[in-house]
Amino acid sequence: MIDKKPAVFFDRDGVLNVDHGYTFRKQDLEWMAGAVQTIRFFNENNYQVFVITNQSGIARGYYTEDDVMLFHEFMNNELHKKGAHIDAFYYCPHHLDGTVPKYQKACTCRKPAPGMIRRACQVWSVDIENSFVIGDRSSDMEAAESAGMRGFLFESGNLYEFIKERVVPWINIKIF
Repeated sequence: MIDKKPAVFFDRDGVLNVDHGYTFRKQDLEWMAGAVQTIRFFNENNYQVFVITNQSGIARGYYTEDDVMLFHEFMNNELHKKGAHIDAFYYCPHHLDGTVPKYQKACTCRKPAPGMIRRACQVWSVDIENSFVIGDRSSDMEAAESAGMRGFLFESGNLYEFIKERVVPWINIKIF
């Protein structure tokens, strides 16, 4: 039997990177303060690190799934240069108000639904009880709750300072 590991599920825009509105181009990647340090912290403490992100820009025709995958690959390449990594990216391309028929639908992956979290837990060996979501919207918190996880609402500031103050006491890891 494979040992289950705890995981942190990050929303992307507004948590890991500055939300410029439908961010998908490499030149628009601007890390949130403390984001890289936070990801590296969880890597070093044996947490699986996942991104769960609604990407309605795909359904609206602003960019493609390939654009999102290239952006995520670029993010991870930049993280690798700084000794960090994201284990997997999950995104929802759907939206009822979309203009691209293929993506114009209700689904179980768009937050607040927990579909992306559940998919990650099926693919990876996740210790759900000790895993959590960090997001910047109520829909992130609802997805966490629906998946049986704790959610931490990050509204602004330095992400590393936020996790030191709010998350670390809950997971009981020492920071030096």
